[in-house]
This record gives sequence, C-alpha cells and structure tokens, in this order.
Amino acid sequence: MCYTIHMSDIERLGLLTRQMHLEPAEDSHLDPLPPGGREAITIKRAILPNGKRIKLLKTLLSSYCEKNCHYCPFRSQRDIPRAAFTPEDFAGLFISLYRSGFVEGIFLSSSIFDGAVRTQDKLLDTAAILREKYHYEGYLHLKIMPGVERAQVEQAMQLADRLSVNLEAPHSDALANIAPQKDLEADLLAPLKWIEDIRSSIPPDQAWQCKWPSSTTQFVVGAAGESDLDILTTTAHLHKNSGISRAYFSSFNPFQDTPLENALPSHPRREFRLYQAFFLLRDYGFKIEELNYQGKGNLTLDKDPKSSWADLHLLHKPIEINHAPREQLLRIPGLGPKRVEIILKLRRQERLNSYTRLKKLRLITDKTTPYILVDGKSPARQLSLF
Repeated sequence: MCYTIHMSDIERLGLLTRQMHLEPAEDSHLDPLPPGGREAITIKRAILPNGKRIKLLKTLLSSYCEKNCHYCPFRSQRDIPRAAFTPEDFAGLFISLYRSGFVEGIFLSSSIFDGAVRTQDKLLDTAAILREKYHYEGYLHLKIMPGVERAQVEQAMQLADRLSVNLEAPHSDALANIAPQKDLEADLLAPLKWIEDIRSSIPPDQAWQCKWPSSTTQFVVGAAGESDLDILTTTAHLHKNSGISRAYFSSFNPFQDTPLENALPSHPRREFRLYQAFFLLRDYGFKIEELNYQGKGNLTLDKDPKSSWADLHLLHKPIEINHAPREQLLRIPGLGPKRVEIILKLRRQERLNSYTRLKKLRLITDKTTPYILVDGKSPARQLSLF
C-alpha cells in the first residue's frame, strides 16, 4: 500500500516532535531533516543501547492530555496548539519516512486522553501496524503509560526493542508535589516490576526478534524538592530489582500557566552530575553512600562525583597502576572500562614503568595523574627526570 504524505501530516508531526523535546531518549542531539517540506520535523541523531547510531524520530502520537501535572506544558488546563494521529495514519506516515531514508527508528509516546488504557491501546495498535502490516523491523522504543494493565505491558514487550516508564519523581511525596493524579506504586512502579517479571519468567521466544526489550525510566530534576540522593537511591533500587538499563534525567524548567510557573529552574549541571553518578553506580562499582553529597543531599556542581570521591580517598594514597585490580582502576578519574581493560592486558605482557608512554598511548590523562603511581613513582616525579 502506498501512503501519500500531505503537508498537513507533516505539520502535525512537526508540532508533535517539537513538543516531545522535554523527554530524553537514547543519547542524541537535534538534527533537522533535509529540505523538501520535511524541515518542520525534528529528528535525533541517536546512539542505541548496542552502540549503533541512527536517525531517531522521537514523537508523541497525541498531545491532547486529560492530566494536570503541575510542571507539564501539556497539562489539560493550558491553552496550547495540540495535534493527534490515529494509529493507522501515523504508521503510514512513519513508514513512508522510513522507506525514504529520512528516519531509521522511532521513540513513540503520547499524552493521556480518554484514560491510560485506551491511550496505551493506541500506542500498541500503532506498533502492531508497523510490525505486522508494514513489516517494519527497525528500532522501536515504546512508552508505557501510567496506569496500564499487565496484559498491555506484555503485548508491548512483544513489539518493542525498548520500553520506558517515567517515574518523574523518586518517592510518593515528591510525585504528589508535581503529579498528584498519579500513584507511584500502582501506576508507575508496578509496570516496571511487570516488565522484569516477564523477562525473568517467560521464554523470550515470544519477544520481538526473540529478545525481551530493555527498560528505562526518567526523572524530572528539581521540580518536586527532591534531592540527588533521593533520585539515585531510587535509581539504584530499580536497576537492581526491576532491571532498568538506563535512567534519564530532565532538568525542570517552569512553563507559563502551570502551578510551578514561578518556581526556579533546575541548574543544568545538576542533570549532568546525575548522569555521571548513575554510570558510576551502574558500571564502576560505586555504592550510593560512597558518593560525596553536599548540603541537602545533592552532588557537588563544581566537580564530577568520581573526582570528588578520589580527592577524599586517593590524593594521599595513590593507586599503583601495576598492581591495582580492575575494580580499583575503575575508581581512578580519567579511566573508564576500555582504558582499564587495555592497561590490564599490557600488564600481563610487561611491567608498566613509563608515564610518558602510557600518556602517548592515551591510556592516562592529566586528570589521572594526581591519583596514581607508575612503577612506584608519581607521574610528576617521573616527568621531572626528563
């Protein structure tokens, strides 16, 4: 079936993609589509969980909303332009863009209208049309609405490569401050638990391409009076017990005609520090209590959390590169998993005794030098010999 793209469709899609900009997904940056009537649409140059880079269409199916979340620009009481697609119309439009090479994947969400269950059904119908009618085999990230049914979650897991459930806040009191119509346990945490339960109890032969989708969540940072410690504690718990692979953080910025329009925006560096801390917890073996919090449980803004920890623990007790195990090397600023693996491989072949050589190999940086010894000597002492 050939679907003809009309300018009205492009204008609607353009509005919905722009309205989606507050929701982080994958690691991406904005990139306008090539000219020819499609410049109204915003896509993302995204990095997928497997490292592949694609042109990602990140959009709402509808921006009509019945909820009145205190921070949200789509709350029902705001007078803003809105748009919506039927599942059939949207699937036809997307597949035309996909087959033309303008997009290579999709992250599909929606505002809630006529209830969470009906809204989720529309998202599921869209995904099913893409997979079954148009035989779309590309990347599909599907949003799970708050308040859905378990059967809908299981159907979504049979269609998508990734699912996301936005917690928005780390605990019930904070959620009540920004989204009083939502129940943290019943509406948001339950679907995340269902996803992990299905992954662990049902064989993946029922999943899309025989692999259960990964799952993620998102927090609005700074809108509810929550601390970084609150957010990271909840994130670490979800990673361990609900199997989320990523947490995304979106800095709060006030919108006119919302109850929080006069609230202060969140410092953008706070969002950045939360990402750094999340990766330390997920990939570097750090524990919640090891991170350096200031004041009311927030990370320092002037220094990344790994360097902040190293200043307290390694400045006066640097780590010997030749002897430290992998878990200690990962705690050194400037050393990530790839560099650590190369260092461990080199150590099996020879004793590392030259800081200059390690730097030329781009295994050591200036950020690393205060915290290490190379063959028993500090890099500063080694350099003074040349």
